[in-house]
Amino acid sequence: MIDEKRQWDLLKKIGFTRIGGSKEERQAAEILKQTVEAAGNEAVIEEFEVDWQKVKVALLKTANKEYAVTGYYQCANTDENGLTAPFYYLSTDNEVGLKNCEGKIVLVNDYLRFKTYEKLVEAKAVGFITFSGELRDSREDTDLENRELRQQLREKGNLPGVHMTVHDAMQLVLENPEEITINIQQETFKVNSQNVIAEIKGKVHPNETIIFTAHYDSVQYSAGVYDNGAGSVILMELHHYFLENKPARTVRFVWCGSEERGLLGSKAYVKDHEDILENIVLNINVDVAGPVLGTDSAVVTGPKCLVNYIDYLAKEVGFEIKTKQDIYSSDNMPFVDKKIPAVSFARFGGLGQAYIHDRHDQLFFMDSKNLYRTAQFVKVFAERVINSYVFPVPREMPENMVKKIDEYLNKKPQEKQ
Repeated sequence: MIDEKRQWDLLKKIGFTRIGGSKEERQAAEILKQTVEAAGNEAVIEEFEVDWQKVKVALLKTANKEYAVTGYYQCANTDENGLTAPFYYLSTDNEVGLKNCEGKIVLVNDYLRFKTYEKLVEAKAVGFITFSGELRDSREDTDLENRELRQQLREKGNLPGVHMTVHDAMQLVLENPEEITINIQQETFKVNSQNVIAEIKGKVHPNETIIFTAHYDSVQYSAGVYDNGAGSVILMELHHYFLENKPARTVRFVWCGSEERGLLGSKAYVKDHEDILENIVLNINVDVAGPVLGTDSAVVTGPKCLVNYIDYLAKEVGFEIKTKQDIYSSDNMPFVDKKIPAVSFARFGGLGQAYIHDRHDQLFFMDSKNLYRTAQFVKVFAERVINSYVFPVPREMPENMVKKIDEYLNKKPQEKQ
């Protein structure tokens, strides 16, 4: 059975900042490995390379003021004296605004998404600025984040960029300088991140595998207990359960590293294990859980019949959960891209009820009972499909999901299957 106290204790044990590729992430991986081994099973750590950097200079200044910024990890360096160019605030990335970006350092709203960055490069911007935070928070309560220019964006063209707080972004727009200077100097290299893997062989259908995934890394400044220490400890309890109650089909547990940096752990797993993907009949992913005030959710990236299956099961056992067919931005995505059906379980807190990707991702809005309830339902569902006489989920990916998967992964036309 699911052990509520053991699950909560492990969550507290791994509740520290653990950025993908850091020593702290490796520490968390070792804790998970040791926990598997203490239960009497084998666990392996599979390493994969990720980008890393040492930023030496990150600067933004106008004729009147110097602003506190961080340099985008992996972005292009300016020359030693920096890059000076006209400033432009792009409030909307449509044709009107983009026409004004050529030769300028551009401040953009919100998160720097793939399409926006692609448009900036095509518009011949020479640099970019992003910002984060909430104006209602004091400066002292606003962390100046480090952000990364991921490889997929760099392939479109590597521009120098910096990140600032929302308070300084507003001041910069109010100042509206004719020119600004940014200076970024960084050394880039590779380090290792890792996945933690454990397996329990099926006693009836050993060649059919259900793969469980949850990422155990966090973002900067965050203890990452909600996202996604919670999913990681739910996986561990499922591991304990199936170790004691031998499954009919093989179950494999993958605690994924560097998810927050672009699903790097699950991508590495799929790439390194192409030869065994054909045996995987379902991916069960868990990403965020445990808030006191919240809603349980099951998102199926796969056939609609699985949505109905979970909905019927929830009604049968009396568990409140929202179910739908859609994509889910987590470690399920590399699997569904290979036409492996997936369901992602979560318990989401509402606005102001839970916090993600910041310093407020702490235990204060979570409790062991709600974490247990989610884990228990995932266990009930998993046990039924894993031990079914005939596996009930078709190994297929509907066309409406394929289209969404391709859009999410920003696939080029030649990459679409």
